[in-house]
Amino acid sequence: METNIQTEKKLHLRKNKNRRKFIGSESFYGYLFTSPMMLGFLLVMLFPLIYSIYMSLTDWKLLNDPNFIGTENYQRLVNDPDFLIVLKNTLIFSGGLVPINIILALLLALLLQRNLKGIGLFRTTIFIPVMTSIVVWSIIWKYMFGTDEGFINQLLGWLGIEGPAWLYDPKLAMGAVIFVSALKNVGLNMVLFLAALQQVDKNLYEASYLDGANKWKQFQHVTLPMITPTVFLTLILTIIGSMKVFGQIYVMTNGGPGNSTKVLVYYIWENAFKLFDFGYASAIAIVLFVIILVFTLIQWGVRKRWVFHEE
Repeated sequence: METNIQTEKKLHLRKNKNRRKFIGSESFYGYLFTSPMMLGFLLVMLFPLIYSIYMSLTDWKLLNDPNFIGTENYQRLVNDPDFLIVLKNTLIFSGGLVPINIILALLLALLLQRNLKGIGLFRTTIFIPVMTSIVVWSIIWKYMFGTDEGFINQLLGWLGIEGPAWLYDPKLAMGAVIFVSALKNVGLNMVLFLAALQQVDKNLYEASYLDGANKWKQFQHVTLPMITPTVFLTLILTIIGSMKVFGQIYVMTNGGPGNSTKVLVYYIWENAFKLFDFGYASAIAIVLFVIILVFTLIQWGVRKRWVFHEE
């Protein structure tokens, strides 16, 4: 009996010693400083995701209690013609916005990378839309694309051209929203490209010049390979942002005309807050999450084929 008591005391003392040793270690302070982020991740990201998956398996009309129905919402998605149209519109929007945004941002960064007099004003002007509210930005452009009194059609009228009904034509509305979205966020990618261009070793340009490379060859074989990590970053951020577009659609077109500009996030909002079908809306949200995840994983998987100097 005494031997067992002594053994338990030794184990208790050893546990206290290990606990005191851990509290004073670097690992303890590491967990301590990362705990707010981990707590925020659990409360803001992981728990809502898990709960959304549960909601997608229910028939929940908001005012009624959730009724578990399994995968019926996902089966409904497959047979929903509106969902296929919305998915197509989302892919069209992303396919139009991403190349325009990245190419325009890179061109602006190349033009504004020199330290010329007044260049900071131009950089600030291009970046201001990033800080502007998406609602305010969309309202301004909605009036600019107005059919009769819009500035763009008035400008075309001065040139003798009859302006179309930009936001009321199914063939033009999506293009107008893509244009507005590209101008809204191009400043952020431009800043990222500016930072990347300033990190390129100038000796590489001198060496390529001595080898007879012109400006285009220098861009093709020096600049572009050196900034591919930033291109990769901007590509991921822009694709994710384009798949989650909502504000511009809501303010400028309200998903119309018809369903020509209705995208996934707008369809989620419509089912959740207009039709109060939270179960079906959650299923659409999970599908959107999977699509973004797949696109991101594909980009991450093929990055080693074209991303150089990755640390």
